[in-house]
Amino acid sequence: MQGVTYRALDLTDTDAVMALAAESDVLVISVAGGRETGDFGPVIRAHADLIAAAPTSRIFVVGGAGGLEMPNGTLLINAGVIPEEYADEPRSFVEVLNLYRSADEGLDWVMLAPSPEIAPGGKAESYVLADDVPAGERVTTGTFAAAALDEIETPAHRRTRFTVADA
Repeated sequence: MQGVTYRALDLTDTDAVMALAAESDVLVISVAGGRETGDFGPVIRAHADLIAAAPTSRIFVVGGAGGLEMPNGTLLINAGVIPEEYADEPRSFVEVLNLYRSADEGLDWVMLAPSPEIAPGGKAESYVLADDVPAGERVTTGTFAAAALDEIETPAHRRTRFTVADA
């Protein structure tokens, strides 16, 4: 993509992330971490450290669907739709989201979460967005990527989590 510099960093290296933030308009954080070990603590602490360091660039976090709210307010991870053996990762995303929500008002952040089902595929002709609740049942990776790029290029959300689904 023209005008974009891609760099991969260790999110737990706050100094390196802050150095990159100092020269960037947007930091895109796409890391689940802990899948292999079951220990999501380092990633949660890394987000907390980044928030405390207060970068001036925008933070775009790729989130997960498990922390989305059902129409009755119940989180997907508490609705019995996610097997318990996979629930630690969604719980870590909820914890990370809560860290950002409690951050100082000056921190510019946004989190994009997929629909409950995300699958490989190209971009749909159109997509729908929602805040905190599933925008629909399914989204392709192509549509998710398009929604992410649209938000990065033309910010429409600030200090919130939003979701995307294929229309």
